[in-house]
Amino acid sequence: MESTFDRLYETYHQPLFQFIFYMVRSRETAEELVQEVYIKVLQSYVSFEGKSSEKTWLYSIARNITIDWIRKQNRQKRKWLGLLGPIEKVEVRDPAPLPEDIVTQSDELRLIYKGLAECSSDQQQVVILRYVQSLTITETAQVLGWTESKVKTTTHRAIKALKEYVGQPNFGAVKEG
Repeated sequence: MESTFDRLYETYHQPLFQFIFYMVRSRETAEELVQEVYIKVLQSYVSFEGKSSEKTWLYSIARNITIDWIRKQNRQKRKWLGLLGPIEKVEVRDPAPLPEDIVTQSDELRLIYKGLAECSSDQQQVVILRYVQSLTITETAQVLGWTESKVKTTTHRAIKALKEYVGQPNFGAVKEG
């Protein structure tokens, strides 16, 4: 297991960190959550059945751990405000820009990241998985637990929302694959 764990860590640590970082927008939190992912991997690798690739399995674990963390943060905030109630759907919104060391100097890319903050949580996840992490439609569907059709539809809507934000009608020609 040690060599398998080392291989998984070497291969996927940075992409998983980036994926989580884009969801929580905090380097420290992303580092903690990545460690939780690998703890979960150590605990559950023996039960990994290979029905999906290791890559999509790891991204699914990362997504679930991150969403659990976000829900916990939102519950704590509501409790502190005296508004604790049922949480039906969590929308991740953070107006703070991404750290300068993550965002390149390109003004167009900065505009895209700002536009991404205006998208829904589902749209953000699809864009990050498809275009930042370069997952295929099939892999993205497996990670998110969606149909490929929903991935395509959400991707289309996210690109449309980004185009509107950026204000360029030919912006972001969507690739299929």
